[in-house]
Amino acid sequence: MDIPEKKTSKIALKGGLGAGVGAQLPRGSTSKVTIVIFSNEEARPAVQRKPFFQRLRRLEEQAIASNYNLSYNIDARFQSLAQESQAMALAVNQSQAAVQSDLGHLKTWMRKTHRRSRKVDSRLLALGATLRERSQQRALQRKAQEAQREALSSLALDLRVLQDTLARLMQVVQSQGTRLDTLEGWLQVPGPGTTVPAWPPTQPEPPSASSPKLQGSRQVLKALPEPRDSPQDFADHLQGTWEPPGPGSQWTRPPERPGEICNIGPALVFPNASTENVVFLSPGFLLGLRALSVCSWIRTTSGHLGTLLSYATEENDNKLVLHGRDSLSPGSIHFVIGDPAFRELPLQPLLDGQWHHMCVIWTSILGRYWLHVDRRLVATGSRFREGYEIPPGGSLVLGQEQDSMGGGFDSSESFVGSVAGLAMWDRALVPREVSHLATGKEFPPGAILTLANAASVGGFVQRVNCTCLELCP
Repeated sequence: MDIPEKKTSKIALKGGLGAGVGAQLPRGSTSKVTIVIFSNEEARPAVQRKPFFQRLRRLEEQAIASNYNLSYNIDARFQSLAQESQAMALAVNQSQAAVQSDLGHLKTWMRKTHRRSRKVDSRLLALGATLRERSQQRALQRKAQEAQREALSSLALDLRVLQDTLARLMQVVQSQGTRLDTLEGWLQVPGPGTTVPAWPPTQPEPPSASSPKLQGSRQVLKALPEPRDSPQDFADHLQGTWEPPGPGSQWTRPPERPGEICNIGPALVFPNASTENVVFLSPGFLLGLRALSVCSWIRTTSGHLGTLLSYATEENDNKLVLHGRDSLSPGSIHFVIGDPAFRELPLQPLLDGQWHHMCVIWTSILGRYWLHVDRRLVATGSRFREGYEIPPGGSLVLGQEQDSMGGGFDSSESFVGSVAGLAMWDRALVPREVSHLATGKEFPPGAILTLANAASVGGFVQRVNCTCLELCP
């Protein structure tokens, strides 16, 4: 009996054996598999083997080896895919957890933001209500201020009317006092040995117009002069330097012809533009001023007005100024109260070389101001230094503009001309007072400064006593 031929084939496999073989090799390793093939054919000599069967065996061996390799590759791929799917599942789970955490944080932030927005809305509503209340309060305050301003304006007008009425009453009282003195002189008690004519009580008829006694009384009334206090006498009396004028005094001289203006007091003549020509008024303003009236007779022959008045303090050298150098037109003057606030006033008529009367009036009530030239109102306005107070304790100068307290003069700002009857009041004069002052009829009471307060006259300034305005240089 022939023993079956035993053939052994060696196949090299990469990556290890498949599941049917048994153990799994690491991926990428190489192993050798020995396959034993038993043939039913009898053992024959090698020379009798046919090449066809050899080739068939080789093909079978190659097919078996490729199948093993394929099954191993598929297994390995499935395992790698499983690992990748597990990794992806893990990553997805982690992503879901992170997303859930972020969503939780976002929900929490949204809730907090919603609460904050509600708080902000409530605050905005409260702020809007507060703003509306404040706007209403401001509107009410504005209305109250407007009402107060109107009331103050009406009070100022009423005050001016009362001042005018008081001036008229003073004139009436003076005239009545004169009449009373006349009647007392006419009805004097007769001395001993004289007879007193008496009218019968049963016939209380007054004397006729042709009665000698009535005619005599009329002559007495006509002979008595009307009482008139000169402006300078009144101002000197206020300053405590007034003395009763003697007979033939120049202050009591009546006008020689109709329209002639007398009783104006002394005059100051500034002959040329020099820093030495200056007049200091003392003691200046003793109290703060919330109203001011400056009136004077002025005559100038230069092309501009120069500085009429300057009041300076340590804080500001232009607390009160009347000057014309920096004006827009040559015939205008700057009225300055508390530099840099000013108003430009027209004074072209003052450049003709004749005497003119000027009154500048200001009050802190509504900031009203007026300019009178020769009794006519030529300029007025309001909102000029409303509520302001001119401080006391400064230096008051005529004819020069002060760049420092009591000094810093410039000849280009000097006044050239004549000033007469200058006076200041700490109140606003009424138009009737201005008219009487300009015509020489009456000097308004209450003047705080006049030319009698000229404590220092420097340079070539001349002080001249004039009886009437026409006689002043």
